[in-house]
Amino acid sequence: MDHSRHVSRVIRRSPQAVYGYAADLSHLQEWAAGVVAGSVTVLDDTRVRASSPMGEVLITFVARNSLGVLDHTVVLPDGSKTENPMRVVKHPDGAEVIFTLRHAGRPEADVAADAAAVAADLARLAELLDG
Repeated sequence: MDHSRHVSRVIRRSPQAVYGYAADLSHLQEWAAGVVAGSVTVLDDTRVRASSPMGEVLITFVARNSLGVLDHTVVLPDGSKTENPMRVVKHPDGAEVIFTLRHAGRPEADVAADAAAVAADLARLAELLDG
């Protein structure tokens, strides 16, 4: 059984430009409303504490890298953790941002809502960068 769903968006900028913007944690509030719905405190180069639709969360990204990897872990208010693979890859029209939702055992309606939220976040990111 498939326990993953990929949500992606092509952005008409170089992969380096998209990655650089998305990896700058001070920009999260501008485009990631699915996980950041209010204040954001950047703790260091890889961690932020943020108000979210689920309550206060801690988000930890992998270290900046040359591969376009933006994987991150979200620690929810109840202490549970969600691992979120995310990549920026080269695309013939610029860059493609790919977010993988893990959804084993979750109701399809919840997965669909999460996928819609991620798609909206990626659309905002594209709007900001496509300019």
